[in-house]
Amino acid sequence: MPDSGNDGTSVDAQSESVTLGREGLHALVSVLKRHGRTVVGPTVRDGAIVLAELDSAHELPDGWGVELEAGQYRIRRRDDAAVFAHSAGPQSWKSFLHPERVRQWTADRTPGGDLAVREETPRSVSYAFLGVRPCDLRAIRILDRVMIGGRYQDPSYRSRRTGAFLIAVECTEPGATCFCVSMGAGPAVDAGYDLALTEVLDAEGHRFLCRSGSEEGAAVLAELPHRTADDATRTAAAGAVHQAAERMGRSMPPVDLRTLMRDNLEAERWDDVTSRCLSCGNCTMVCPTCFCTTTEDITDLTGDHAERWSRWDSCYDLDFSALHTGPVRATPRSRYRQWLTHKLGTWHDQFDSSGCVGCGRCIVWCPTGIDLTEEAHALHDEATRTRGRGDDSGQR
Repeated sequence: MPDSGNDGTSVDAQSESVTLGREGLHALVSVLKRHGRTVVGPTVRDGAIVLAELDSAHELPDGWGVELEAGQYRIRRRDDAAVFAHSAGPQSWKSFLHPERVRQWTADRTPGGDLAVREETPRSVSYAFLGVRPCDLRAIRILDRVMIGGRYQDPSYRSRRTGAFLIAVECTEPGATCFCVSMGAGPAVDAGYDLALTEVLDAEGHRFLCRSGSEEGAAVLAELPHRTADDATRTAAAGAVHQAAERMGRSMPPVDLRTLMRDNLEAERWDDVTSRCLSCGNCTMVCPTCFCTTTEDITDLTGDHAERWSRWDSCYDLDFSALHTGPVRATPRSRYRQWLTHKLGTWHDQFDSSGCVGCGRCIVWCPTGIDLTEEAHALHDEATRTRGRGDDSGQR
């Protein structure tokens, strides 16, 4: 299985690849739609770059970039026509694979007084996701492990995920809140894609280095106008990805985050961060791997029709851990600590990986600008100081 190197380049970067021009990108959308795929990709809408169904490649965000900081997001016009030179937006592909609300069943009272219950059958969708960032590609694999990787599978997720065609795009311009290198999730793509694109803009023109990662990907690529990739394009693409790895806007402390979280549950820093936390749950809503749901039962005014829905839930919600005696996590401190220690620590115990991919969405969409990389560094610094004081006292 190909993997990502420490320098940000992918191990399979020298495998057979081709070059697509803009006409090839337009043809890609057309071919996928002709194959019956619902093509979803980035587009500009309502002052943001969002994910939406595309009718053609003309709807892609040509010439648009973003300015990101903690609690800040703004799109901006670029000086070039780059299509994918923007960072992760407010949505992730989770919105399509694990939607915010899904109806599970309906029940109706018949004229005879009986109750007819009908289980909701998941709608079959043949998705093609265009523009999947390496961090989001990793997030999809994590969701696969959570939702369909065990004994009990989510049929709604499985119906959307099965057969989805993934077109990954390597990052060449990371945002100020990106830290995928720290999490081993980018900026190069590794495994799990059908096609991988690397955008190149230089004196030789605007083009995309493209390689296939599956038999279906190779079949689709064969239908597109392309030419054999030259050494200059390969070198430019690899160089752009390598430079992106060196320009990450954020980083995690170079320690075992799982151990850091486990050994510092009573750190003073938890009080500092939760004095700023609103417990709004924005970070869980935009996170590409948060998966928690609750059920909601509704009925009409007559009482003759009822429905059960599954909807996203958040561990920041006071009722999330409610028992008959009250909530288990009654304070913002306990709820923030639960989220961060689970995401970076105990997720490993459940799913054999971190739950964070370094996309930075939680930083951008936190209304008070809380930055989990800053909090991880602060916990590490506090732990280091505490050990130092212990060493000093032991020498006296």
